[in-house]
Amino acid sequence: MPRFEHHLDALLAAARAARLRAHAPYSRFLVGAALLDEHGRIHAGCNVENAAYPQGQCAEATAIGTLVLAGGTRIVGAVVVGVADAPVTPCGGCRQRLREFAADDCPVWVADLHAVRAQFTLGQLLPASFGPSHLTFPPAP
Repeated sequence: MPRFEHHLDALLAAARAARLRAHAPYSRFLVGAALLDEHGRIHAGCNVENAAYPQGQCAEATAIGTLVLAGGTRIVGAVVVGVADAPVTPCGGCRQRLREFAADDCPVWVADLHAVRAQFTLGQLLPASFGPSHLTFPPAP
C-alpha cells in the first residue's frame, strides 16, 4: 500500500480530470476512475452512456481498457470519483472487472471533487470473490 499512497494525489487528479470528459447525457451522473498498474503508470477512464441502455460503459471499465492497451496486467490501486450524498463505489460488475486484475488487498479509494470520502480494499467490496485463480487448469497431458 505505500506504493499506492505515493501516487494518490496523481490518481485523484487523473480521475477528476477523466470525470469531466464523461459522456452522461441521460443520467448526468459523471464518474471518473484512475488505476495504478504494476509499473507505476496511471490509467484513467470515464463513464460513457448510450441511448440503448444498458450498452453504456462504466469509468472503471474504460480505465481497465486503457491499462490493458498500455500493457498493464495488474491493478495495484484504484480511485473512483463521483459526486453524490454517499461515497460512490464501483458497481457490482466493475468490482468483478477489477478482480480480474487486482488482488483482495488492492486499495480502492472513493472521492468527490474535494476529498477522499472512503477507502476500502477490493476484498471488502467483493468478499469471497470468484477470480482468475479459480480457473487454473492442470497442465495438459
